[in-house]
Amino acid sequence: MNNNIIQLENVTISFRVPHEKIPTFQEYAIRWLKRRRVSYTYFNALNNVSFSVKKGDTVGIIGSNGAGKSTLLKVIAQVIRPNQGRLYVEGRIAPLLELGAGFDYELTGRENIFLNGAILGFSRKNIADRLESIMEFSGIGEFIDAPIRTYSSGMVARLGFAIATDTQPDILIIDEILAVGDTDFQKKSAKRILQYHNDGSTILVVSHNLDSIKNLCNHVIWLEHGLVKNTGPVDDILNQYLQKDHPAD
Repeated sequence: MNNNIIQLENVTISFRVPHEKIPTFQEYAIRWLKRRRVSYTYFNALNNVSFSVKKGDTVGIIGSNGAGKSTLLKVIAQVIRPNQGRLYVEGRIAPLLELGAGFDYELTGRENIFLNGAILGFSRKNIADRLESIMEFSGIGEFIDAPIRTYSSGMVARLGFAIATDTQPDILIIDEILAVGDTDFQKKSAKRILQYHNDGSTILVVSHNLDSIKNLCNHVIWLEHGLVKNTGPVDDILNQYLQKDHPAD
């Protein structure tokens, strides 16, 4: 892989979409028992995608809604497997894909630190050693021993970010969470991301905020309809992307 830490070769992800809406599992079971076939259409969320990411790069992934950005991150995080193609990834991944992913909303913030840390592959002792720094960075304060279900979405995001990024990962994956929390936390998060970039982590960022992409990233992958439209230096690709939406007269 030379200096590549991530490499995709002809990756395709297909989802099966029913032609008619089946509201419950019970209705599906009834149809199956009566041998009433359900017809499907196959939708390619990613279609023959190939690219590589070099170690230490900070890569922005842009595109319109439904372009396949979040699906791509889930493939790289190994949450879902490709139907076709190959994925190569080296090192420890810290994925921040969805708010509250890996949390039990009936458990307290403190308990969820141990739960989420275990999901990320840390031992209980390692998490215990990092507990104070995670709590301090998240800014949850006295709510740390309250159930997660009482938290705002911003508090959940802050806690998830603090857990995943307390130690430097080889690859940090961020999906549309840079806009959550208050302004101070956004600045603190961006500062930590930039520090990890400076220290050699590889970072993938999905965001509709092109200013964030420009400030954080040195490379951009542009997706459209599950295909790689273009890749390259951040300024070049962002200019092309903006030109698409606002062409010159």
